[in-house]
Amino acid sequence: MQLTQEKPDLSAYLAADEVIDHHHPLVRETAAGLANASADTYAYARAAFEFVRDAIPHSQDSGRMEVTWRASDVLRERTGICTAKSHALAALLRAEDIPTGFCYQRLRDDNTSGYSLHGLVAVRLDGAWHRQDPRGNIPDGVDAQFRIGEERLAWPVNPEYNEVDYPVLYAEPSPVALRVLQEARDRQHLWQIYPSEL
Repeated sequence: MQLTQEKPDLSAYLAADEVIDHHHPLVRETAAGLANASADTYAYARAAFEFVRDAIPHSQDSGRMEVTWRASDVLRERTGICTAKSHALAALLRAEDIPTGFCYQRLRDDNTSGYSLHGLVAVRLDGAWHRQDPRGNIPDGVDAQFRIGEERLAWPVNPEYNEVDYPVLYAEPSPVALRVLQEARDRQHLWQIYPSEL
């Protein structure tokens, strides 16, 4: 899909803030360990993706109730939902000067008979943006992979169900999604207040 940068300056997609705190010692330490084992930028980006996808379980899959939102907290607690895991991946990539933005989808939610906002990232490699979905794979058909070119996301949208790929590539996490992560008392409460769209 064609992504449109929210901000024209690539430096916005390298910035650190309270959420994407890639200056935090734990983020730096994790990034350094992954970088030491990687031959080049592409290998590092793939290693960071696979680390967040596989070593940090989605809290729904693991049954964890705490809600994380800051990148360093996701890494420390080793849990998060899709949007939080995207924050952690963005911090690891930006820590190694790889521009990374935030993308969103509106997906049908079989648990609520409604829709749910899904968060992922796009990484800039080889002069183009490539969406990556670190949500975490599960045996019943979720098999996201790090790909440059043809995407392999957790869930491709189905227009028949009014699902949506939002085309804007954001430099900062969605305020709508971030607010509910910060306000939720636990994951059960989070699902009650979680947004269905941007």
